Amino acid sequence: MLTGTDLLSKVKDLGDVSKTDLARSCGYVSTKKDGGERVNFTAFYEALLEAKGVTLSTGGTAGIGKGGRKLSYKAVVQGNGNLLIGKAYTALLELESGDEFTIKLGKKAIRLVPVGGSDEEE
Repeated sequence: MLTGTDLLSKVKDLGDVSKTDLARSCGYVSTKKDGGERVNFTAFYEALLEAKGVTLSTGGTAGIGKGGRKLSYKAVVQGNGNLLIGKAYTALLELESGDEFTIKLGKKAIRLVPVGGSDEEE
């Protein structure tokens, strides 16, 4: 996927083509489970805006999860004993699959510290 000046140059070079062809030519395509192709318009437009100097921050939408619901910042222990944090929270922290944490237990508190990170960070 092209980003920055490379993306802007490619868009300019392609000129007057369809939005689908534009996003596809810049590499914003993924393969669906059935083998079909999906054009990732949102990622394309976000990259285009960022390349033009428009930063999309989560400042105005922090704490808003899927479907526009506000995050409660509460978690409930499930029947099987698991504690689920949820995708909306991990997305806010830009966590990725495979990220590791050390679990610190305190008085009525659980603290997750990234492996290799500082325990003092807030």
